Amino acid sequence: MYEFTLVSALSLILLGGVAGMINTLAGGGSNLTLPALMMMGLPPDVANATNRVGIFFQSLTAVKGFKQHQKLDTPDLKKIVSLTLIGGVLGGLSASYLPSELLKPALLIAMITMAGIIVFKPAVVAPPEGTVPLAVSESSQSVPLLLMAGFYGGFVQAGVGFILIAAIAGSLRYDLVRTNALKVMCTLGFTSVALAIFIVNDQVLWLPGLVLAVGSMIGAYLAVNISINLSQTTLKWILFVMTIIASAAALLIG
Repeated sequence: MYEFTLVSALSLILLGGVAGMINTLAGGGSNLTLPALMMMGLPPDVANATNRVGIFFQSLTAVKGFKQHQKLDTPDLKKIVSLTLIGGVLGGLSASYLPSELLKPALLIAMITMAGIIVFKPAVVAPPEGTVPLAVSESSQSVPLLLMAGFYGGFVQAGVGFILIAAIAGSLRYDLVRTNALKVMCTLGFTSVALAIFIVNDQVLWLPGLVLAVGSMIGAYLAVNISINLSQTTLKWILFVMTIIASAAALLIG
């Protein structure tokens, strides 16, 4: 049974703040917020939809921050976002009718694979300084990866950051700061589409969603300013730690 209390509100603000930082720097923050919403009594599909309110405002805050620091100046921005938007439409429509639990194995595989890549092939997610990014047309892997990331993000959101990092840093060779900037821009795009679908289907509970958004925006703001001032190596290991934590959280979700 759904119940929203002062304790629930404070918990959502705190968890939203942590999730906002995790999602902006890496991914997997929804592994904290989705269970919290379900513990409040929201059905899985409603929790999945309501969680997107926080993701939307979190991404909006992060995009604004990265733009202010001039980290969203890629000429391929429209192509990258457009590909994830196409996937996001299909994923959002699927999420309205299918249980999000169907993609849990994919979530775990994505995160565990990311952890292994960081340890054994770190140059994939943290290209050497001076590496020139590739255009989408120059990387045969980028199109399917971006489409897949958009679909996954539209469907369930949790852990989509890792797939986007693999697509943007791995196949297009952007450094981690610009990768995170492009990642949150893509997330803003397909989250907007998915959220619109959920709103039309009346699956969003606005009170917990907006409370969650307050914390998420604070976390995203802090994360942008942290990432701008960190080295590529430090960001790589932060990504690794967050990957392990997100993997563990996903395993604990029933």
